[in-house]
Order: sequence, then C-alpha cells, then structure tokens
Amino acid sequence: LGQHSYGVMTQLYSVRSNDSWGIGDLDDLTELSSFLGDEGADFILINPLHASEVVPPLTDSPYLPVTRRFVNPIYIRPENIAEVARLSGPQRSLLHWGLDELRPLNTSAAPIDRDVVFKAKREALEVIYDAGRSRSRQRDFERFRAEQGDGLERFALWCALCEKYGPMESWPEHLRDANSAFVANEAHALAGRIDFYAWLQWIVDEQLQRAQAEAKASGMSLGIMHDLAVGINPHGADVWTTPEVFAAGVSVGAPPDVYSQQGQNWSQPPWSPRSLAESGYTPLRDMVRAALANAGAVRIDHILGMFRLWWIPEGCVATEGTYVYYDHEAMMGIILLEAQRAGAVVIGEDLGVVEPWVRDYLRDRGVLGTSVVWFEKEGGGWPLRPEHYRDRALAAVNIHDLPPTLGYIRGIQTTLRSELGLLTDDIETVRAADRLELDQVAARLHEYGCIDGAEPSERDMVEGLYRYVAKVPSKLVVASLVDAVGDVRPQNMPGTGADQYPNWCVPLCDSDGEEVFIEDLPSNERLTSLFSLLRGSVN
Repeated sequence: LGQHSYGVMTQLYSVRSNDSWGIGDLDDLTELSSFLGDEGADFILINPLHASEVVPPLTDSPYLPVTRRFVNPIYIRPENIAEVARLSGPQRSLLHWGLDELRPLNTSAAPIDRDVVFKAKREALEVIYDAGRSRSRQRDFERFRAEQGDGLERFALWCALCEKYGPMESWPEHLRDANSAFVANEAHALAGRIDFYAWLQWIVDEQLQRAQAEAKASGMSLGIMHDLAVGINPHGADVWTTPEVFAAGVSVGAPPDVYSQQGQNWSQPPWSPRSLAESGYTPLRDMVRAALANAGAVRIDHILGMFRLWWIPEGCVATEGTYVYYDHEAMMGIILLEAQRAGAVVIGEDLGVVEPWVRDYLRDRGVLGTSVVWFEKEGGGWPLRPEHYRDRALAAVNIHDLPPTLGYIRGIQTTLRSELGLLTDDIETVRAADRLELDQVAARLHEYGCIDGAEPSERDMVEGLYRYVAKVPSKLVVASLVDAVGDVRPQNMPGTGADQYPNWCVPLCDSDGEEVFIEDLPSNERLTSLFSLLRGSVN
C-alpha cells in the first residue's frame, strides 16, 4: 500500500450489468473491480455480503444479516458455475428462462426486489446442483466443507429448517433448541438440503476468490475491501446456533445525534461481554477470519462496538438506552491477529461521539479511522482544513447513510426527512442550517483553489469536494460510485422502514434517474472526469 491511495465504494447489489439477474452480483464485482483497477483505484469498498434469509421475505438491509460468517447466495452468478457445462439442453433452458423472467427488473430504475430475484436464482442453482460434480470437484467441495467445520453444518441446517418450516419465528417450540434430539432428527432427515446449502457457500466462496484475484490482477494493491456489519438479525442463524453468547431482552442502536434526532434502534441483539469472554471470543474470531478470506482489507462498521454499545431495553425507545462496555483489548487483539494472518488492512468506522483515547488507541495499533468531509468540522462549523485531517484514516466525501453528494447539495436529505416526519426542528430552521453549511463549504473550497467563480455549478461543487479531500494526508481516499455518475437518491434513510423509504433497494442511476450499467461506466463522462481528478491528485 502506497503513502496515498484512492479507491471506490459502492453498494454491490445496486450496480448491475446487462447480464445481471436483477441485482448486482459477484460477476459484476469482478468486472467492476477490473475496470476500476485499470482506472488506477487500489481498492473497492462494498456493502456487507453477509447471509440473509433463505425464504421470503428477505431483509433488504445488508446490515441486518442472519449471520456475519457466511455469504448471501443471492450474489452468485449461476451461469459462471463450472457444473453448468454438465447441463443438458433442457436444463440450460431452465437457466435461460429464469434469467429472461428477470430482464424487465434488471433494466428498471424501480427498487430492487430481492424476493423475486432469489426465487429465480435458487431455482437455477437447484438445477445446477442436481447435475452433480466430477470426482475432483466433489473432493474440492468436501475439503471446503471440512475446513468450515461445524459452523457451516449448523448454518446449513438452519437454512434447511427455514425452508421446511418458514421463518424462525414460526418454528415449532421443540426446534428452538439447536442441540435438542428433535433437531438432530431433522438434520438426519434433511441431509440432502443441508448439502445443498453448504454447496451454495462453496460456490459463493469460489466466485469471491475470482473477484479478488481479478481485482489484484488489474493493479489494485488491496483489491476488495469487505464491510463487516455491527450486528445480526434477532431471528437469524447466529442467535439459534449460539444463543448463549447473546444478551436477552435488549437490542443495539445509537443515541440521538444531529442526523438522527430521535436516536436509532437497529433491532440487533448484542453479544454478552461475559459470555463472549467465556467462549474464548470464538464467534468474533470466526467472523473476522471469514471477512478476510477473500479480501485485502476490511471496514468494521461502528468499530466503537468493540469498546461499547448503546443497549436499548426491550419496550423502550432509543433515547432510553445506555452504554455497555466490552473488553476492547481482547476483541481488538483478535481482530488484529486475524488481519496479520491475512496480510490485510483494517479500517474502523469511528464516526459519531468518540472518546479521544479510542481513536488514539486504534491509531497506535495500525487501525485506520474514517473521516467524512461533512462531519469533519472546526470552530463555528467550518469544514476542517485538509492539512488537519488524520493521516491514518480513510477519507471520504460521503458514506452510505448520507445521500449522494449531488443529492446532499440539493438538500434531499432535509426534504425526505421532513416528508417522513423525522425532523424535530422546524424545516425552515434546518434549511437555513443547510444553506450555511454549503456556504461555508464553498468558501473553504475557494480558499484552497478547489472551485472557481462566484457561482459554481452543482458538478463544480461535487468535483471541488473531491479535489479538497484529495489534499488531505489520509492514507486512503475513497470516492462514491454514486457521486461519479451523478446519482441523487440515498441508499438508506436512517430511522425509516420499508413502508417509508426503499432502503438498500436503489439501483445505480444518473442525475436524471436513468439506470447506469457497468458497461456504461467507461464512457461515462462525469465518471471519467472525477477519476482523472483523483488519479492526478492522489497517486
């Protein structure tokens, strides 16, 4: 890794090619990484790929998985599996029919429908699985299964039980205990389905390996940077397989802040500090090891969770929570040991209210922090001067919980929050604060020669912000793909549900709302201009 490198971050599900199955997948990641490497990027930061439910409704948020150790098979590209070569003509037709059914979804700027996509993909994957494997391929599968051990077997069993009985909340009471004799009987009866779900993890691992290999081959020094979610679904596989390490009757969230004035409840059960220690921190080790298996770096969402978490008692609102502390020495020691073994870089998302000693602690141990232009302030709310940014950090103009920069400049975050009833202040007061912030940003950009003229255009402001962040001493600078193509719609509106906003379902589009495919990126003039700016300023 050089002294100053740039990369690109994106929500993989949102970035589709002409051959996608209605959602961005690992073949799209491979092609996107290859293109970005040719453009001089050193890494690509993607959303968490953690496993979701296997029966509808699937959770849209990649930050609310059923487990953080295994991968969501919705990201598999079926036709790239080696066993497709063994299919008969009629079997191949089944694959083509499934893909043809999804083509209208793939070319629509409407929200992504994971339930429809996964149904079609799973039917195709069933056909490929049933075709069997050669002796050597079967041996490779068995080796992978043995390496993953009991963790994979129990997760695959959970998937098979969900397929048979529906979501875990609806299971018969006698199946709630993963160690019961009833569950052992089910495991025997469902051996074939367990094999199928273990096979899916082998396939997704192979496709991830290829994506990382191509990223490195394109010239990226790090390649794929995985994102590690802060928690898991309360009705997911981890809670069923290892209930003893979770605290009951509470969920994790965040206290109120300027961007979410009512606080946040993420509906995630926290690890019990005491039980985690008694387990020898095995769940943490397995989770981090899996995240680094096919990556050059990992971003840990809300890394403060290794120090303390905002616990909200059941039945209470987010403002009524309290902080509970963890043994950060043990937890960070395990993370750093696994990163050392993998030869990977660790980035901590350390935004929000952070005690100064925590950032110092992480810096001294080689963990990069996170700096976002809109959050880095000095006296009077003025943007922090670039020379005052941390050097051991990943610097960004925006993140997934903010709108694309063009949308932010237009004030879409205030418009949406007002429409959704999320503002606690009068909208005109908030609009005035938005205007003041933009005026101060523009003044700072002028001061550092990042924009010209008295009335810069929206595009001038976006590129000016990237010229500004390219001046910081931070080791890593990351550009959002949504900014590169001029998107305006937020991927996520914190504090909202699916009935309020299509969180985590927004496909990549330009400023006119027209979908942008991977094949369009090399000729996208806006993207070409921004990447040229970054190459010239950063490397």
